[in-house]
Amino acid sequence: MAKAALEFSKEADAVRSPAPPPVRVDWLRPPGAVAESVFLERCTICGDCIKACPPGAIRLHEQDGTPVIFADRSPCLLCEDLPCIASCATGALEPVGGVTDVRMGTAVISHRLCTAGQGCHACVSKCPTHALAMDFELMQLTIVAETCVGCGICEMVCKTVNDHVAIRVQPRGLLEGGLVGQP
Repeated sequence: MAKAALEFSKEADAVRSPAPPPVRVDWLRPPGAVAESVFLERCTICGDCIKACPPGAIRLHEQDGTPVIFADRSPCLLCEDLPCIASCATGALEPVGGVTDVRMGTAVISHRLCTAGQGCHACVSKCPTHALAMDFELMQLTIVAETCVGCGICEMVCKTVNDHVAIRVQPRGLLEGGLVGQP
């Protein structure tokens, strides 16, 4: 009888304990990040890129402390001089020719959720690389993948002006079959 009560007590305690939130896998690496496997070898988790990021977009990953960006919280603003890259002494972030050469990911639109056909073009006007355009024949947004750097500004704008986020940035590591979600 005592054993049954002890088991019941353990089960009751387990039910009351809230489950930890799931670890997010939709993170982006900072501008200039090398291929994921090389990045993980080179990054010393010093935090210099985080300190150098003026808008505070770069954060520590919850699991391993490597630098990541969550576009829906604070997208990369593509600073003209990319101080995050300049601050990296290990080569985990390599110099790029300019902000249009950054490759963090690519925006993907859910046309089912997008309200561009109803007049919303907020993301188009805020895209720093002009990778978004309105196709007035189809009455929907289009993305020029070659121009999209994956900064996440469109995702953040969509989140602030709509009930449903219709545009998300697919991280480069996911697009390249990298180790997204397993830093």
